[in-house]
Amino acid sequence: MNRPVYDPPRTAESIATAGRPPGPRAAPAHAPAAPPALELRGVSKSFGRPRGDQLVLDDISLAVAPGEFVCLLGASGCGKSTLLALAAGIDEPSAGEVSAVGPRPALMFQEHALFPWLTAGKNIELALRLRGVPRRERRLEAERLLGLVRLSGAYGKRVHELSGGMRQRVALARALAQASQVLLMDEPFAALDAITRDLLHEELIRVWQEWNQPGTDARSLSVLFVTHNVREAVRLGGRVVLLTSRPGRIAREWRIDLTYPRRLEDEAVAEKSKEITEELRKEISRHARS
Repeated sequence: MNRPVYDPPRTAESIATAGRPPGPRAAPAHAPAAPPALELRGVSKSFGRPRGDQLVLDDISLAVAPGEFVCLLGASGCGKSTLLALAAGIDEPSAGEVSAVGPRPALMFQEHALFPWLTAGKNIELALRLRGVPRRERRLEAERLLGLVRLSGAYGKRVHELSGGMRQRVALARALAQASQVLLMDEPFAALDAITRDLLHEELIRVWQEWNQPGTDARSLSVLFVTHNVREAVRLGGRVVLLTSRPGRIAREWRIDLTYPRRLEDEAVAEKSKEITEELRKEISRHARS
């Protein structure tokens, strides 16, 4: 796992121009393929148990390209969160290798994990401070990131003053403040009501697209998003990867060639979701019989 390096402060010009309208990142003609932003090569993970080691992940090989949005799907207990922990460098694989470009990947949880004694802005500034951004630049960058997630004016608000959806937006801004090129998301919207979750789907895709807009000096942003909700995966991902039940292995993956924005109720989303759900049911049934 590549470790964090010092990230020089952005200039006022780069801070002002980081957000742009949606679009894919441009590549020079005949340019060689860029190395993966995140790669797992033959990764396995076991946990010790009184009756012997339990294999949770088995020989996982997965590469996430720069600027790609990948959704990792599987039944509860299949090892999705364990895989994210390995990708984030929080845990080490029992076998295989994990590598990521740039600083350590940023990790966003189902719970916002904000510090309640800090304001929204100060929560973001904490990540900037750990990254080495000088004090005089932190507030400007924190306010820019709050604007990016459409929370302009919330810098001085305490966590208890924010709704659940607003807290997750602050958590997203804090994750982006780490300037990582890989964002790992562990079911970040699962605890929210359906309407709020729907709105945050739209916001996440907008932020991801703006971050990857061609012609800017911003780094590409790759997302690995864990969910057990098939429609959520199809709505968000450019690629959906299905894990088997424990031990987790890659069972199948799909390219989702649907234009953004997507809606949960779109016919194309529903059709692709039906196909993937059938495969997920097969995996769950196979595990129940074993």
